[in-house]
Amino acid sequence: MFLGTHAPRLDQKGRLILPAKFRDELAGGVVLTRGQEHCLYAFTASEFERMYAQLREAPLAQKQARDYVRVMLSGADSQIPDKQGRITLPAPLRAYAGLTRDLAVIGAGARVEIWDAEAWQAYLTAQEQVFADTAEEIIPGFF
Repeated sequence: MFLGTHAPRLDQKGRLILPAKFRDELAGGVVLTRGQEHCLYAFTASEFERMYAQLREAPLAQKQARDYVRVMLSGADSQIPDKQGRITLPAPLRAYAGLTRDLAVIGAGARVEIWDAEAWQAYLTAQEQVFADTAEEIIPGFF
């Protein structure tokens, strides 16, 4: 499980050094793709395969399912981190997420999310009140 928030920097070649806490789990391969709210998602190869199996179950006749699969898979890129734990974030994905030099790399359970640091802070600020107002009706038995 991926947890925590990290603040790495993107180098001039578009490479990201993965947080040390994430490297072992991602060493066998990482799949990058567009995420929601204009971040990037990074999955282990096995988690991406599991997710893809679920996507394949979506009815092809349903436009919303087709659209989601197209957007998710057309931006996907598979990589193996180098010996220093670096991966290259492809230019189209960097542009999609509006990534600059300063990043926020967050653990989101089964995936890692890569955000521009300013965009992440703005998102977090906007969500603080929603988070504070979450009632038991939303997540029964959680609080």
